[in-house]
Amino acid sequence: MTFEGKNGNSSDSTALRAFAPTLVLLVISVLINYVDRGNLALAAPLLKIEWRMTASQLGILLSAFFWTYTALQFVMGLFVDRWGANRLMAFGFLAWSLATVLTGAAMGFATLLALRLLLGVGESVMFPASSKIMAQHLPEHARGFANGLMNASMRWGSAIGTLGGGLLMARYGWRSTFVAIGVASLLWLPAWSRWKVPEAHGGAHVDVRRPSFAAILRKRTFWGAASGHFCANYLVYFLMSWLPYYLVHERNLSMAAMSVAAGALWVVDSLSSVATGTITDLFIRRGASPTTARKWAMAVGFTLAAVSLVGCAFAGEHTYLACLIACAVGSGTANAGTFAFAQTLAGPHAAGKWVGLQNGIANMAGVIGPALTGFLVDWTGHFAPAFAVAAVITLGGAFAWCMGVRRLEPVEFGIPETPSR
Repeated sequence: MTFEGKNGNSSDSTALRAFAPTLVLLVISVLINYVDRGNLALAAPLLKIEWRMTASQLGILLSAFFWTYTALQFVMGLFVDRWGANRLMAFGFLAWSLATVLTGAAMGFATLLALRLLLGVGESVMFPASSKIMAQHLPEHARGFANGLMNASMRWGSAIGTLGGGLLMARYGWRSTFVAIGVASLLWLPAWSRWKVPEAHGGAHVDVRRPSFAAILRKRTFWGAASGHFCANYLVYFLMSWLPYYLVHERNLSMAAMSVAAGALWVVDSLSSVATGTITDLFIRRGASPTTARKWAMAVGFTLAAVSLVGCAFAGEHTYLACLIACAVGSGTANAGTFAFAQTLAGPHAAGKWVGLQNGIANMAGVIGPALTGFLVDWTGHFAPAFAVAAVITLGGAFAWCMGVRRLEPVEFGIPETPSR
């Protein structure tokens, strides 16, 4: 199912209706993806007590997911092209769901480490495969809405996982919760088998420009965008990995209270992201340049988040929550334009390679951040230095997006055009 007609014709409407069940399943899969990658952070306070783990050991476990996930981002697009997006989506989903189930039976650090690595392998399929599917089956004028739903489901996955998973762990324990979530996730597979769109063969659009990976890596603008994305991810993964532990051990919240507070912060983050995207689009429609509109949003978001993180480092019992709420607003604002920048800079013919490289580099933040935070907490005995480091890196994101990316317009690669058929 590819699109050759003009925007808005009856063929498009019919095809979009046919694609709707697949889109719903992709949105659900992203939500489950973020529930499963974040649930170990919820169990961290319990693991520390039950297994007498140090913060450094927990940091290694929390970052291990990103070792395999990040490495495979650079090559997964090639696998998707060779073996098919639908098939790899199913295999990846099965792998990460089984890793979640088996985590409930883990008996030691080494087993849990291996399962986190398997989780990263399975989840690495998600975005290359879903992007391939949408590129094949959605026209340009429908991709903004579809990708908007996918992005929103990341935050809602974190919110639902934090609230629901935390409450389940508080009542039934972490082992039963992992098993229940993993088994429930497996119900997605028969739905995917039934309602996925058929694999597209032939009729694909021919790229008029095919820059190599080296051509992209030579662009200063790419490194500005990749650096900004890295800083944005460091903030998100810092909160995703360590917020539950911080709230329980440094702010003395119960597991139930922590789940409500952390879940609410992810809701604030998601609403801020949606609002920022809507407002910047509105300014652009009214005549503002994309460079001005989106760079201002980046500058405001990263700066607000950085200042709020510093506030968290020194906040008292009655002020830390306000600082965390402000940080969530800043995080949502800063992350709203991450892929919008990449898609505009790369253009339609280089977006796949550009986004793959940028996302791979950006996810190094998941490899570094959780482990570094754990070592800092063990070394100092509290979270203030970890918040300070996160604040400096977050502020660096504002400089990367605003100074590293000069203008928000398609990058010229200087590659001769290939005649289209």
